Amino acid sequence: MEKNATNVVLVSEIKTLIEQSKQQLAVVVNATMSELYWRIGKRINQELIHLESNEKYGKQIVATLWRQLESEYGSSFSEKNLRRMMQFAKVFPDEKIVVSMIRNLSWSHIKELLQLDKTNFRVAEYLTLLPPQEVL
Repeated sequence: MEKNATNVVLVSEIKTLIEQSKQQLAVVVNATMSELYWRIGKRINQELIHLESNEKYGKQIVATLWRQLESEYGSSFSEKNLRRMMQFAKVFPDEKIVVSMIRNLSWSHIKELLQLDKTNFRVAEYLTLLPPQEVL
């Protein structure tokens, strides 16, 4: 094989390796972020349970959190997104199910499922009954 042809093949193979790694990294980052969002929602929900008797104070906590987090970490931590995180933890309280789910679903997919749950579709119940390949 000619040197140029060898170089073309080598470059092509290395580009393929790079692209595959980028895709794998994106999957890992997305799963990690989804797990973080679930943990944040769970933690906020735990705090609010202790404050059930004072609903106004509970709303203040969420407002304070999103202002501080959004200014430091960006719009991913807006009030709307914090409330989604709280809903995520409420709809899917079992960490084992969450860990399994985030391997196959992106945060965008999870947000869509949470929208369905608002219609009393009971997403968590449905997903736990499906065999894993049907989740996608």
